Amino acid sequence: MHGHTVVDDYAWMADRSDPRLRTYLEAENAYAAARTAHLNPLVEQIVAELKARTVETDLSVPVHHGGWWYYARTIEGAEYPVHGRVARTDSPTRPVLDGQHAPAHEQVLLDENLEAGDGDFFALGASEVSPDGRLLAWSADRDGEERYDLIVRDIATGDILDDQVRRIGEGLAWSRDNRHVFYTRQDEAWRSHEIWRHELGTRAEADVLVLSEPDERFFLSVGATADDRWVVLSSSSKTTAQVWLVDAACPLEAPRSVLPRRDEVIYDVEPVADGLLVLHNAERANFQVGWLPAPGSQVADLLDLGWTTPDEFVTGVDAFADFVVLSLRVDGLTALRFVPVLGPGPGGFGMPHDLTFPGATGTLTLGSTPDPTSPTVQVCHTSMATPPAVYDYAVATRDLTLLKAHPVPGVDLGALRETRIWATAPDGVAVPVSLVHHADVRPDGTAPALLYGYGAYGISSDPWFSVARLSLLHRGVVFAIAHVRGGTELGWDWYVQGRLEHKENSFTDLLACADALVEHGWAAPDRVAAEGGSAGGLLVAAGATRAPSRFRAILAQVPFVDVVTTMLDPSLPLTVTEQQEWGDPIGDPTAYGRIAAYSPYETVPEGDFPAVVVTTSVHDTRVFVTEPAKWMARLRDRVTDDPVCRPLLMRTQLTSGHAGRSGRYQAWREIAWEWAVLLDLLGAADRG
Repeated sequence: MHGHTVVDDYAWMADRSDPRLRTYLEAENAYAAARTAHLNPLVEQIVAELKARTVETDLSVPVHHGGWWYYARTIEGAEYPVHGRVARTDSPTRPVLDGQHAPAHEQVLLDENLEAGDGDFFALGASEVSPDGRLLAWSADRDGEERYDLIVRDIATGDILDDQVRRIGEGLAWSRDNRHVFYTRQDEAWRSHEIWRHELGTRAEADVLVLSEPDERFFLSVGATADDRWVVLSSSSKTTAQVWLVDAACPLEAPRSVLPRRDEVIYDVEPVADGLLVLHNAERANFQVGWLPAPGSQVADLLDLGWTTPDEFVTGVDAFADFVVLSLRVDGLTALRFVPVLGPGPGGFGMPHDLTFPGATGTLTLGSTPDPTSPTVQVCHTSMATPPAVYDYAVATRDLTLLKAHPVPGVDLGALRETRIWATAPDGVAVPVSLVHHADVRPDGTAPALLYGYGAYGISSDPWFSVARLSLLHRGVVFAIAHVRGGTELGWDWYVQGRLEHKENSFTDLLACADALVEHGWAAPDRVAAEGGSAGGLLVAAGATRAPSRFRAILAQVPFVDVVTTMLDPSLPLTVTEQQEWGDPIGDPTAYGRIAAYSPYETVPEGDFPAVVVTTSVHDTRVFVTEPAKWMARLRDRVTDDPVCRPLLMRTQLTSGHAGRSGRYQAWREIAWEWAVLLDLLGAADRG
């Protein structure tokens, strides 16, 4: 390729049906089990801690819509949630658990435990109640491959009315006549490339193709507006988007394009009573909100509403009858901006005001408020030391009422401390690092630390609370998030600086963040581990390859590590769409050389390397199990494998997909094993 000859001793692993691969994965599992058998008591202890710190029978904050309170609840001993509702005539106020049981007058929408049965995997794709409130359309993935079967059920009787449509994408949308459901289909590369319309009671072969996307860089998605007025069809690549609307009262009509497609212009649409709010980046990298009177206009027709400044990154817009909510990022922190609706047209909006919470390591988001006429909205706040809390925010009076703080029994949360420090990258750019630790830990350069990173696709790693993480913090581990370039924590340009020809910045940012932990005294130089999943697995693997002595260990979950081979095969899932993130090594020799220079599989060094813990899944369709398997095999070939100090461990789930085990107790056991191994490697296993 481009004059380069590549010898790949493990290319045979690309055939996932090859029995040699299964034998290899099982052998790695057996080795990991034997190598970590001494940690089994610690694994059980961490599982017990997770259980003790979790209210297993619990109820989400009910939300009202169409005469009902909707919620999800969990049951002690059950892997999956139960989705239910209660009529507001039976419960004028939010329903509560009746002792340890369901709320009074409950109508069960979907019990995931019953649907999962004895299967090893179950993931709910979408769940949408029909506009008249009688029917539930939902979809399920039962093997982890992210293809779903559609089922329509009569809520009152539980009868299945339709189960004809199989192997579809995630999104669903109802028509107003309660007879048609819109859904997506995927091609052989797992790209959602078509949107179809299904009429209840008919065979899937009679379904109608509504929209097709031939450009392999684009994915289609479908949904509905909160008022069920419009079905929204979207096509998006990494840098370009287009949106169509279908009047949900006239589902047989052809979709109408809101704005024409234009390279490097991303937009999204939020219909309001007499027009359209359009979130777009046609004139400003950090996006702005414009006004259009109707679909079918040009980008030049957008009227800027002046709600934000160029340094404020707008990540979302949600319209309600009496106000509009903007989700923002300012200086790396999240905020919500509320704009009153005073009248019709683009001039009918009042003065905006912001809602923020104090602290540099918190995350504020808009919660679930499905009723578009509600005078209040749910807002959610969390931080690395503060469990998630749900508030009711009265926009007109600006009153904030706590509805629920996530309970964490048996833990003194007041003993946790969190802060933000800044690392300096080699090019002089300041990179934020959020960290949390127990109050007993001092910045004296002796603590073990776990540094988490992702840094791709513009996805931000906002600070979050984790019950599982408490098992690390109470053993003296400092947990930190490296907000490296490739995410959008500091705006759209922060993403641009971490993709394509600038991807190297993500890796050097990670190393700078590791250095900053040591320089500020929050980590001992020889007790830093790094964690990342998927593209984050690439991040930590590439970082460790550049500076093997910087990390004691790396935890790479479903890691994207065979970048060259994957990006050279356009038949694989996601490859063509990923060219806008990583480059096109097939048509561009420069991109080939750049990717080959950082792909972990291509660059495994000879000699010493950190301890490596890899987790992967056989049914992963985003990162095939082939990638981590090949990487582990090459690591064993080239690096010094000290089974005591620098073990190479890989665990493969044989019945799940990219997200790992689906049940909560299954997931607890997996993370308990990961934590036990890391604690052992960091010399903190005997604490707590």
